[in-house]
Amino acid sequence: MFGWTGNFLKVDLTRNKAVAEPYDSLLALSYIGGRGFAAKILWDQLSPGINPLSPENKLVFAAGPLTGLGVPNSGKLVVAAKSPLTGGYGDGNLGTSAGIQMRQAGYDAVIIEGKAETPVVLHIKNKVAEFIDAADFWGLTTFDTEAHLKAIYGSSAGVVSIGPAGENLVKFAIVISQNGRAGGRAGMGAVMGSKNLKAIVFEGYNDIPVAYPQDLKELNAAGYREIMTKPSYAFWKKQGTMSTVEWCQENSTLPTFNFSEGVFEKADKIGGFAMEKIKVGNRGCPNCNMTCGNVVKDSNRGESEIDYENVTMLGSNIGLGNLRQVAALNRLADELGLDTISLGNVIGFAIETSEKRRITEKLDWGKYTETRDLIKDIAYRQGFGSLLAEGVRTAAAKIGHGSPEWAMHIKGLEVSAYDCHAAPAMALAYATSSVGAHHKEAWIIAWEVKFGRKGYTEEKINKIIEMQRIRGGIFEFLSICRFPNTSLGFELEWYTKYLLAATGKEMPFNALMYAADKTLNLIRAFWIREYGNNWTREMELPPMKWFKAPLTEGPLKGAMLDFVKFDGMLKTYYGKRGWDERGIPKRSTLQKLSLPDVAKQLEKYVTLSD
Repeated sequence: MFGWTGNFLKVDLTRNKAVAEPYDSLLALSYIGGRGFAAKILWDQLSPGINPLSPENKLVFAAGPLTGLGVPNSGKLVVAAKSPLTGGYGDGNLGTSAGIQMRQAGYDAVIIEGKAETPVVLHIKNKVAEFIDAADFWGLTTFDTEAHLKAIYGSSAGVVSIGPAGENLVKFAIVISQNGRAGGRAGMGAVMGSKNLKAIVFEGYNDIPVAYPQDLKELNAAGYREIMTKPSYAFWKKQGTMSTVEWCQENSTLPTFNFSEGVFEKADKIGGFAMEKIKVGNRGCPNCNMTCGNVVKDSNRGESEIDYENVTMLGSNIGLGNLRQVAALNRLADELGLDTISLGNVIGFAIETSEKRRITEKLDWGKYTETRDLIKDIAYRQGFGSLLAEGVRTAAAKIGHGSPEWAMHIKGLEVSAYDCHAAPAMALAYATSSVGAHHKEAWIIAWEVKFGRKGYTEEKINKIIEMQRIRGGIFEFLSICRFPNTSLGFELEWYTKYLLAATGKEMPFNALMYAADKTLNLIRAFWIREYGNNWTREMELPPMKWFKAPLTEGPLKGAMLDFVKFDGMLKTYYGKRGWDERGIPKRSTLQKLSLPDVAKQLEKYVTLSD
């Protein structure tokens, strides 16, 4: 094969064994790589109903066929497992040289199973895998862990690690690389910690075979030049995603006080222009000339890499309007290995629950020191922090007293940073995301604001499906950053050209969309298999706050979602996807996507419609 290495590495931590497993070209052409490989591996190799934090779970690191080939913005790595936070399929991607090194070591994916008896670091160097005692690393932050490992193995080594949050099995612990590149917000860090795996070090020195190397080289250079010609490029380099703060404030979608409001009185203190005043540099993933990571001096005089999501979730959503302090909380979260989106949610939930006197803990909005201490308690599972470490769904269920109505999650994953009181399409994108309430598969809110936010229309549903196929499918299985396309307008045709040069295979856009539908339906089937008859359409309804508690401030004061119209929208979406009224793929849909074996397995757990 060209483009693909043709090998996975299966690692058994219980037995300290690592074995290369070849796979065939049919798998590569069907699932492409990245998320596609991860979903297929987990579907095939996991027994239904296993405890996500048991040795039986498998942690998959997977890359795409363009990773390591110098393609613009291709330095991404997918990490996936059964999620301890949601109980369904979980994944995320992070920008890291580890993906490139993994591919150059000869593997398109590493599959980790079992549990080490004591903490270990896995060192993969070309065809050799070593299990290194990690007693001296256990307890270290992610930043210190990577620094120590690079001092041993060299600065070019690719490192992914967990912090104390992963070690302590916080359900939204993540995997960190390169001092702030984070991935796996559905608890992939907890899965890694449950296996006593502190870090993986990748070193690869092999060339990845490509079909047309000269064509690929020329295309790469042309792509980088093209990205730099886009009209928004210069401003992007200044602010990256941070300009979204001002945009959301203007359009009443800025998460504020646990998603109670869409505007924040101190938005100008945490936005893109405020960021520019304290900015000291940029960071980006490997092979990136967009460098979306804005590095600022925080209130501790350290450096923190910030973007829109962590600034709003640890800023406006918890009532904190000091950007240097927000940056310090973000760095703390990265060091401890906590997902900042879920973290901002659980803190906002806790403050609102305290405000409503449903708990005895006294918490208030915008308190930096109090929040910093609570973050540490969550990571180390101390006191009230231990309950919050379970995520808002579980915390609300245990607290009760009406608190589930302001627990901001869908399918157990906390909502990312867009308020949807007046954005039904964005709410639907959250509802139907493959991992729970995440924006990456269909960031439709800008389109919705531009073309009309009030309607619950078929046009919006069609647009969400299109975005999910591209963002949640193509970019995820190519394991490549979506920002050149979604933020600057870098044309999708470039990626079919890159694939042809790399693999020698003609993969037209419609074939990639088919592969996207296949992968997304396989992930949906994974959820259904895990939940069985407990799966209901109600699991995909947005938080009740958006239906029952209207906005009280800003230009859209009084706005909230209409339950009946939204439910109808969700049913229509299911129909267009070829799913029944419960959101379960029909037998005919799975057969059309060449997944008859998946249909046969699902019938053991639920009744399928024809």
